Amino acid sequence: MFSLALPKHRNKWGDLLFDELKSELDSIMARDPAARSRAEVYFLYSGFRAVRDHRVANWFFRHNMKLIARWISQRSRHRTGIEIHPGATIGKGLFIDHGMGVVIGETAEIGDNCTIYQGVTLGGTGKDQGKRHPTLGNNVLVGSGAKVLGPFRVGDNARIAAGAVVLTEVPDNATAVGVPAKIVRLNGEKVSPCTDLDQIHYTDPVEERLTDLDRRLTGLKEAFEGYENGAGI
Repeated sequence: MFSLALPKHRNKWGDLLFDELKSELDSIMARDPAARSRAEVYFLYSGFRAVRDHRVANWFFRHNMKLIARWISQRSRHRTGIEIHPGATIGKGLFIDHGMGVVIGETAEIGDNCTIYQGVTLGGTGKDQGKRHPTLGNNVLVGSGAKVLGPFRVGDNARIAAGAVVLTEVPDNATAVGVPAKIVRLNGEKVSPCTDLDQIHYTDPVEERLTDLDRRLTGLKEAFEGYENGAGI
């Protein structure tokens, strides 16, 4: 069985690296019911490998060795299917589940203990200079296939539904759903009718709007027909 037993003699940097590695593994074990052991996560989880590779690439990027940084990130992309620009800032405990098709842009910032599913893009719109990509707070969950585009903040403990396209700021403790995304839950209270976020069952705000417009058109049609009949036309 894979063990993270402490060696008898370790220096200060060894202690820090070991503790960081153990913390990352434990955070994934706590969030993924499919994870059977730390060994499985360490050797076989593409998301874990991509984040480890990024931390190395980011070190080279910050020390102005950008070609090496880019080489490491592209090599990792080909191995894992996850593309993280070496300039992105990532906090501790990021869990990229499955991971295939995840793209994280250069000026993206990710807080601690966030969870990102496959097909997610933290990207830009092509309209901004400098800071072009989103900032995620702590404990943010981004559902599969969601796109978060632009230099705005997604608050702490926010939830982005699967398939959502987020183009504006999301407050702390909010749930965003739909295309374009709307806030449907804030601080545990429903903003509009929806179910608890499970990445599958939620109300589409676009569909709600179309249904409301259809209801209004039906009402206007009935009122006009009543007017015609009453006026004798």
